[in-house]
Amino acid sequence: MSAFFITGTDTEIGKTFVTCTLLHAARARGLSALGMKPIAAGAEMVNGEFLNEDAARIRAACSFDPGLALLNPYCLASPIAPHIAAAEEGVTLETGSILDAFETLKGKADLVLVEGVGGFRVPLSDDYDTADLARDLGLPVIIVVGMRLGCINHALLTAEAVAARGLTIAGWVANQVDPAMLRFDQNLEALKARMPAPLLGVVHFQPDGNAAAAAASLELPLPA
Repeated sequence: MSAFFITGTDTEIGKTFVTCTLLHAARARGLSALGMKPIAAGAEMVNGEFLNEDAARIRAACSFDPGLALLNPYCLASPIAPHIAAAEEGVTLETGSILDAFETLKGKADLVLVEGVGGFRVPLSDDYDTADLARDLGLPVIIVVGMRLGCINHALLTAEAVAARGLTIAGWVANQVDPAMLRFDQNLEALKARMPAPLLGVVHFQPDGNAAAAAASLELPLPA
């Protein structure tokens, strides 16, 4: 079994899209693959389920549905910072519950991808954030770089923060979130020269959000 923690250089940079793309890439290699969104903020009732859009997209990309209790242990209603949403809704985000759900998922698939929330240092409580969660999971990290103005600085700071916690960076993905980004190729080359991990692939702007179609552009950091 292999597992990775998926983080991003910011919010709204296509972290869920890349997670789904990696799940499809794994399935194309004949692996059973599951995704996990431990904490999601922003949800509504859909067919009798309290559902977050990102969690729903990950669920659809999995080899099979493991159930929302495992895939998305904490689903908060408001689309705001999770520590604020949790406090307003009277929810305590328990790390133990997340780790237990992850351990269960590990026994069900060849690959498990755990997607964080927002960037790498998003608060989950007064003294705990997503970087702490990544450390407690102890997984190698894949960084999704949202290719837009400012991405070089954001990517390098994220890589430093991951390394500072003793975590391995398995690789990074360049996700073109801004189709009109100036000097895309030059920015990509600057990142390739500076990021302390291999580039796993470039996902060009996908107006239709077809993660399965984009899967061929990514390499999984798994043994051959």
